[in-house]
Amino acid sequence: MIVCHCRVVNDDAVGRAIDQGARTVSQICGATGAGRDCGSCVFTLKRLLCKHGGQVESYAEVDGEAS
Repeated sequence: MIVCHCRVVNDDAVGRAIDQGARTVSQICGATGAGRDCGSCVFTLKRLLCKHGGQVESYAEVDGEAS
C-alpha cells in the first residue's frame, strides 16, 4: 500500500525503516523521504510506527515535515 503519494513510499519501505532502527516518525521520514512534502501521510506513519512498538513524538519534532 502506498503511504506517501508525494514520494511514492509504501508500507513495506516504512516497515524496513523500522526494522533497520527507525523508532520515531522523524526517523522514518529521514529514512524514507515520506512526510516531507504535503504531510498528509504522517498520520499513517504514526499508525504504522505504533503497530511496530515505536515512539510517536509531537509534530514539532518531525524535521522538515510539511505543515
